[in-house]
Amino acid sequence: MTEPGKLSRRRLLGVVGAGAAVAGAGAAAGALTAQALSGDPVTTTSGAADAVPFHGRHQAGIITPAQDRMHFVALDVRTDDRAELVELLKDWTRAAERMTRGLEAKPDGAVGGLPEAAPADTGEALDLPASALTLTIGFGASLFDNRFGLADQLPPALAPLPAFPLDDLDPARSDGDICLQACANDPQVAVHAIRNLVRLGFGKVAVRWSQLGFGRTSSTSKTQATPRNLFGFKDGTRNLKAEEPDALAEHVWVGKADGPDWLVDGTYLVARRIRMHIEIWDRTPLAEQELIVGRTKGVGAPLGQVAEFDEPDLHVRGEGGIPVIAEDAHIRLASAEQLKGVRILRRGYNFTDGTDGLGHLDAGLFFVCFNKDSPTQFVPMQKALSSKDSMMEYLEHTGSGLFAVPPGVSENGHWGETLFHS
Repeated sequence: MTEPGKLSRRRLLGVVGAGAAVAGAGAAAGALTAQALSGDPVTTTSGAADAVPFHGRHQAGIITPAQDRMHFVALDVRTDDRAELVELLKDWTRAAERMTRGLEAKPDGAVGGLPEAAPADTGEALDLPASALTLTIGFGASLFDNRFGLADQLPPALAPLPAFPLDDLDPARSDGDICLQACANDPQVAVHAIRNLVRLGFGKVAVRWSQLGFGRTSSTSKTQATPRNLFGFKDGTRNLKAEEPDALAEHVWVGKADGPDWLVDGTYLVARRIRMHIEIWDRTPLAEQELIVGRTKGVGAPLGQVAEFDEPDLHVRGEGGIPVIAEDAHIRLASAEQLKGVRILRRGYNFTDGTDGLGHLDAGLFFVCFNKDSPTQFVPMQKALSSKDSMMEYLEHTGSGLFAVPPGVSENGHWGETLFHS
């Protein structure tokens, strides 16, 4: 951390000026694996173009092996008619199920129908495979107002996130009544899916904000290699995995004892848009980068260890009794050992969104995580990171959202059925 009265590296190098080069980091999405251990349908194929089952106990796109691309959108609901909103959720469900199979949003959508009418599908995904597309929906706290009779169904854990130190949140990039997350191995497939769902909602919902992501920044399956973030470090080595059903039940899925009933087998999604000051980081000495992260940059091993998946030893000390993994190192502060057992399921993506107008790339991490109780999981983790993590000198949180993600959809069900029929 920067000592009081001293000019931070970020401010110093920002004054001097920063180069515009950045090496994008990402890894090809890993093979799709069976989800039978979690009670979800089994994916029997393994290529990057395969279809992921839409129906199941939990929504896809959470423990599904993380794909390479993402399009995330937050929406404001414009209608005050509950029946109209429920009908939209049904329409969305039908379209989402079709698109995850590599089909058009509606039958004969792009080239069928009357020539005098607009096509029912925008058509840019014609001839493209399913590309492991998953679509996931979540509901923000603002949906639980007096418009739809949902006030008594508001989960206590959907309380607004507190203000964290150094937050610089833009309201135009935060919150929303509904979120939709599309993940796929082809960016056009993901964008097509969101575009067509938004189109179906014309007049009923409006886009509040959206985010494109590339190059996953975590692995959600043991079949996947650990990817790298825009700082060039392996990210999410100790992430929860699809093959750990007991850990997922403890940290991710809402159980009957957690409530409310409509959210059982669902979870909570936290989204944070994190600007990374990559130009300044790029001129930071390697040894300092590794001390900040707490891992080697090449192999990804915890400092003091040899291999990436070696368990970090937070107690080992080096010369002069100084901890090998610094007290303000990122992996120490984010560790379950430091947080009294708290863990989350990470599922973020890199982004680049042009320039900040000052000669620097507007680039960073679109952080997405899932947990069963944000006040006792994400909040204490972020409080520790935002107040003590030396990496915060290079980061700026510019957007935020918290959403309740309902359980999966049955063969004859629809998104939000448990909420609107409870």
